[in-house]
Amino acid sequence: MPSRYRDRLVGACEGQLVATIALEEKCLWIYPLPEWEKVEQQLAAAPNMNQQVKRLQRLLIGNANDIELDGNGRFVVPPLLRDHAGLDKKVMLVGQLNKFELWSEDAWLAQTDAYLEQQGIGELPVELQSLSL
Repeated sequence: MPSRYRDRLVGACEGQLVATIALEEKCLWIYPLPEWEKVEQQLAAAPNMNQQVKRLQRLLIGNANDIELDGNGRFVVPPLLRDHAGLDKKVMLVGQLNKFELWSEDAWLAQTDAYLEQQGIGELPVELQSLSL
């Protein structure tokens, strides 16, 4: 974990994290424990007779693994999650507001290139139209 995040994570969640698969890309989502608990609460409150809710619960919760930062800010990704995301020696940890994404470096660079090759980012949702970039 880069040092710029490490101190905040230790303060916010004592280095307790949860890793699970991302839903649309071959990467992992890594949540600080308090943020993951919010996701769990939302999924628990959803009607589990709904097939889409069941699917989300099975994918996110069924693949969730507790991970912990060690004294040097490192963490171990379980083998099944590593395989899912195609992680090897070179990885990219990408901050995403309430969570991180963990990508293989090759997949991240390919995804970034694909985004940049598109004609702009498309029309912004109303909620982001006043965003100052």
